[in-house]
Amino acid sequence: MARQDVVRLPFERSTPSIARTRLAAFLTQNHASSDVIDDALIVLSEMIANAVSHGVPGPDGTMEIRWSIAKGLLELSVTDGGHVDTLKPVDFDADSLSGRGLSIISRVADRWWVDMDQGTRVNAMLSLHRS
Repeated sequence: MARQDVVRLPFERSTPSIARTRLAAFLTQNHASSDVIDDALIVLSEMIANAVSHGVPGPDGTMEIRWSIAKGLLELSVTDGGHVDTLKPVDFDADSLSGRGLSIISRVADRWWVDMDQGTRVNAMLSLHRS
């Protein structure tokens, strides 16, 4: 059974739904709970939406999306071809129409970080044993 997957998907607004379907299948095959699946789909959707809204596609017009399971943790990452100085969650209120992505990731994931060595890669980790 696969414990990791890497896909390159189009740099388009439709990409989150494609990635969610693939991630849900991967997590189901790896016996993740419905709570873990729900949280992982939220985090991945926000990561991809942020990349499409604020990043740039790779040279081939895609972004790299990967996930893996090891030692009771699910790691998600989304890489685009852009370069930024910093990425920080911003405070938002109930009336905010945008700017929630990193705040949502911060609240749902157990840990998240950014690697800017080659493009911008946002990573998040979620425990497979959520309560």
